[in-house]
Amino acid sequence: MKIDNGILKYYLKNVYFITGTAYAGKSTAVKMLAEKYGLVCCGENYHMAVSDVVATPETHPDLCYNKMLKDWRDFVRRSPEEYERWIYSVGREAAEFEIAELISLSRNKKVIVDTNIPLDVLKEISDYEHVAVMLCPNSMSVERFFDRSDPEKQFLLNVIDSCENSIEVMENYRRGLSRINSREHYDEYANSGFFTVLRDDNGVDTRQEVCHILAEHFKLTE
Repeated sequence: MKIDNGILKYYLKNVYFITGTAYAGKSTAVKMLAEKYGLVCCGENYHMAVSDVVATPETHPDLCYNKMLKDWRDFVRRSPEEYERWIYSVGREAAEFEIAELISLSRNKKVIVDTNIPLDVLKEISDYEHVAVMLCPNSMSVERFFDRSDPEKQFLLNVIDSCENSIEVMENYRRGLSRINSREHYDEYANSGFFTVLRDDNGVDTRQEVCHILAEHFKLTE
């Protein structure tokens, strides 16, 4: 069954999407805006409660990769090229789970989501005023990827540290991060036509300022 994009856009009219590169502040912005404006907060990987149950290797092979893993060290030792391919494939496979969940959550409430839905899909199911792209320099995305306390990043760091050749594994993993946040992918976001916010690498705390800019773009202040 295929649902017309116009129907999906109607049912997603209460959803605000934030996408972009790693370490751009997406998760922080989603949490802060949800708290300030009383929105339902959908953080990274919010769809997994359903996709972990419904997805199968036959229908969603990359989304099921982690379920079939026997050793997490295999996850961090993949080639940079394979890691890049997998990341963007997972975002596409997860999109239908995200859309279904967001329709359910946003029927009578406004929702803000940290999403990996591909840009071409967002253009079909949403509009300029409901999507924001957050970007940061490639160096920040790679060098500071593990400078966060969230459990997922710390788990991966521990996995890398447990590898016999941990220094080489870390270098390999960072090359994968660099490909995921390459100039090519950066430019895809920057030139998407959506509203864009750039995080500067100047050490200044701009969280409140960025949230105000996003709130005005989403018209949450009206």
